[in-house]
Amino acid sequence: MTQTLRPRATLPPGQRQIDFFPRFGRRLDQPPPTVPPRPTVVFGGLLATPVEVAVDELVGGGRRDVHADFHCVAGWSVTGLHWEGAAFADIYQRYVAPALPPGTVATHVLVRGLDGEHFVAELDDLLADDVLLADRLGGRPLDGAHGAPLRLVNPAQYGYANIKHVCRIDVLAGAPPTRSEPLIDRLLQSHPRARVWEEERHGTLPGRLVRPIYRLLTTFLLAAARRRAPVTRSAGRARS
Repeated sequence: MTQTLRPRATLPPGQRQIDFFPRFGRRLDQPPPTVPPRPTVVFGGLLATPVEVAVDELVGGGRRDVHADFHCVAGWSVTGLHWEGAAFADIYQRYVAPALPPGTVATHVLVRGLDGEHFVAELDDLLADDVLLADRLGGRPLDGAHGAPLRLVNPAQYGYANIKHVCRIDVLAGAPPTRSEPLIDRLLQSHPRARVWEEERHGTLPGRLVRPIYRLLTTFLLAAARRRAPVTRSAGRARS
């Protein structure tokens, strides 16, 4: 049975709407990663034995539609995107929970992509009703620009938490220790929750204080992204 969830009517603090959905991130100088012919997702971490599941199987049953707004931490938003896939909560109950050793308490989830990006989320955040592992956007299969073959979609979190090209999900008993990062990553330090309505843009600074920095970067990056986009579409019809 398909369930459809709708976005809120207004934008979160500090966001402005744009009319196309660009490929965005830290690796714009590189092409999207190559997708294997038969892509899979490996579930590991606290699991007694890692579980590897084909993407087609993961999203093949109990599909769900989510009409949601996408909010980049840099300050732009695309409204009314139509995602299709399987609810993360359903996948967790089907594949992860049965494989956990008795008495194990999971609190966090590390999601990795084929492009090397990752995000550590609180498990409760990912068990929300509108969180998907999505394989379709705008009625079409995801392409490389927006996360093929599978993308984590959590409308309540900024885009950097919505990992593209998902290939591995590790269940953890706590947040892993913080590692040393390059200077640019420390300046734009991500928030561990990344909740858009709380404006959790930065790990240590209030969101409103870092808005000007992101806006300056975004002016140039969005202009370049628009030049690369083959067609500019209205937000409600944005596709992969």
